[in-house]
Amino acid sequence: MVQGNAANHASPALLIGSCAPFSGKSAVVLGMARQLLQRGVTVRLGKPLADSADASGTEASAPLIDDDVRFVGQILGLKDDQLVPSIHLKDDEAARGRLLDGNLQPGAGFEQLRQQLQASSDGLTLMEASGSLNDGRLYGLSLAQVAQGLQAPVLLVHAWEDSSSVEPLLAARDQLGDLLAGVVLNGVPPAQVAALRADVVPALERLGLPVLGVMPRSPLLRSVTVEELSRRLDARTLCCPERHDLLVETLSIGAMNVNSAMEFFRRRRNMAVVTGADRTDIQLAALEASTQCLILTGAGDPLPQLISRAEELEVPLLKVDHDTLTTVGVIENAFGQVRLHESVKATYAFRLVEEHCDFERLFSRLRLPVPV
Repeated sequence: MVQGNAANHASPALLIGSCAPFSGKSAVVLGMARQLLQRGVTVRLGKPLADSADASGTEASAPLIDDDVRFVGQILGLKDDQLVPSIHLKDDEAARGRLLDGNLQPGAGFEQLRQQLQASSDGLTLMEASGSLNDGRLYGLSLAQVAQGLQAPVLLVHAWEDSSSVEPLLAARDQLGDLLAGVVLNGVPPAQVAALRADVVPALERLGLPVLGVMPRSPLLRSVTVEELSRRLDARTLCCPERHDLLVETLSIGAMNVNSAMEFFRRRRNMAVVTGADRTDIQLAALEASTQCLILTGAGDPLPQLISRAEELEVPLLKVDHDTLTTVGVIENAFGQVRLHESVKATYAFRLVEEHCDFERLFSRLRLPVPV
């Protein structure tokens, strides 16, 4: 167990972590940072172990700024000096080198980070941890290692599935000790939010897990752009490439008769429709519904009138070499597995955190100013 005294003094940093990747950390960072800025608190952002960084940020003379940190900073209007450089960039080559060398220490960059945080006389630095509780050990930058090294409290964002999904939180509690400052349950089916607040939250509190938020599942935050689907599928775009920024929230498979398909499509919104290249009837029906892109599988090319209608409605047509089953699998894996890099998602994250999280206990522990 990590022992610390973060509960007894103000910390210049707060770590936001999770027990598993893609649990909603960036959304919570966005929402919390906005609340802090509204209180007049100076906010800095960082990620000790970068997942990805723009090429310009990997040059020796340039600071290593994680792409997520840069995006959140842009949305919030932060200055460059409010973005804290990462210590290492996670990649296969670096990981292999560390493994072969037996070098599991974070290096001088960690001490520089600690000194930088200690020198910060005002505000709070929000540090997003790596994907899961144990990610980053090869770099000496797992959540627990960073928390202990900085003596920083930790907020965990946890994707809720059912009561058994609390077990990773209990393991995190035992590992983090009194550095664990709170938990946000995310991705809760909307119909279950009230019940969780009434029954599960008090039970977690009794187990030493302060619950600071219960956020409902959001199709928008789990959505994926047409561009991302095209990349993952290695698809050819037959029309409307300028509409690759459209967000896909649901998936429909056009394998039924056209009357059934039309009824089914009416009940869906912002969908990607996967159907055979020879099913012109399904394709035309899909174009008349809430379809963000049409993905054609199998041999053959669509009829000219289909492409014309898609262009008229500004719906991208993608052609893939995979069969329908493989295509559906790729798309399903994409939902909820993409980073929050769209402004519409950021705006929604602000509202979601504002409505479903209460950070007052955490802010009090951090000795932040109370709004007048």
